[in-house]
Amino acid sequence: MRVVESFGLSDVGRARTHNEDCFEIDPRLGLFLVADGMGGHRYGEVASRVAVKAIREFVAATEDSDSTWPFAFDTRLRRHSNLLKTAVRVAHDRVLSAIRTDRRLFGMGTTVVGIYIDADVAAVAHVGDSRAYRLRDGRLELLTQDHTWVNEQVVAGHLSEHQARSHPLKNVVTRALGGEREVEVDLQEVPVQPGDLYLLCSDGLTTMLADVEIAREAAAGGGMQAICERLIGRANSRGGHDNVTVVAVAIADAAREDAGDATVAAQRPASAASSPVASAAPAAPAAPPSGSPYE
Repeated sequence: MRVVESFGLSDVGRARTHNEDCFEIDPRLGLFLVADGMGGHRYGEVASRVAVKAIREFVAATEDSDSTWPFAFDTRLRRHSNLLKTAVRVAHDRVLSAIRTDRRLFGMGTTVVGIYIDADVAAVAHVGDSRAYRLRDGRLELLTQDHTWVNEQVVAGHLSEHQARSHPLKNVVTRALGGEREVEVDLQEVPVQPGDLYLLCSDGLTTMLADVEIAREAAAGGGMQAICERLIGRANSRGGHDNVTVVAVAIADAAREDAGDATVAAQRPASAASSPVASAAPAAPAAPPSGSPYE
């Protein structure tokens, strides 16, 4: 199983003056990443770039099966899944190291979501509220669960999904790289099939568009670039309240696999000044911890 086409696009949005998102596309490795930095004063941009760079470098350096890793191997997971999970933990350590080196960076952090495809299995790892979706046979499936205070309340039954979308604390994340001494990385292995489409995105997309709207734009086709441009254009047309980043990855269907027709397109993140397109009730929930640096 292999990637037939991939594309990534990042936009500053309509309300921000600089872009703290970062993404990576590496079809040779089968690695795709989106990170959403936090911390303000451009330091969020530092965190997201440090994390993405660390993950890619670690994965590339440990392709060799003889390589040694800094964390224990989880025998329940495949090798490439262990590699991705470890890479995210290494990225967390790199962000913490940057903060220790320059105290002006104190309070910065970043979310991250990544897919690492090997054969017919995709390892999906994430920390924070950047998301991964899979479109298969016209049905969009959310592969990740947001590490946010409001999502925890939804899961507990204290808030509805509709209430969560407009809640004043919807941007409070409960996990981030750089947030604590140790980071908990969620990782799952999902089967890959020909014809699958995977989307990675920052919350600048999902706070503007409902899943049904994301599904509609993704299913409209036209290639990975067109999908990314439509989604970002739609988010900006709703107000573009945050930076928005989308990475789209298509898996070859059987006919194209046999023909050996593989194409890849990628675009680096847009500059801060540019925009690609215009376009019986449960108990009351407890408040999140005060002073969170990730609001």
